[in-house]
Amino acid sequence: MLRTFRTVIIVLGRERLSYGRHYWEVEVGDKTEWSLGVCDEAVTKKGKITLTPENGYWTVLLRDGKYKAATSSLTPLTPCVPPRAVGLFLDYEAGRLSLYNVDDRSLLFTFSGASFPPTLRPFFNPGLSDGGRNAGPLRILPVTGQE
Repeated sequence: MLRTFRTVIIVLGRERLSYGRHYWEVEVGDKTEWSLGVCDEAVTKKGKITLTPENGYWTVLLRDGKYKAATSSLTPLTPCVPPRAVGLFLDYEAGRLSLYNVDDRSLLFTFSGASFPPTLRPFFNPGLSDGGRNAGPLRILPVTGQE
């Protein structure tokens, strides 16, 4: 009997976010699968992971060629230009996370009105290799002009 297991690759950023405003950009290039956002530092790291704000994850993702916001029921997104880089702007006190297509400076999605937990961490999921089609890395890009 053949069994297939799907492994999930998740990386949490080192920086702990518990106040203020933060901005970072991530190069997604031509990857076929990825997820980006923030998560509660205290999320469970074992067992089934469901990316929703109710479970401590505020993320946007690309799966099966479709962009989605991981809300309680996935929200389809239709960017005019497929993003090669995504900008993430977190306003902790306002309870808002906005994700942008860096290429055309358009808004992909905003999570608003969130009651964020005491500490958030940047969330990165580069996806599986997909036979080599998704082998490229996610790269955190330097942002110029920040204080």
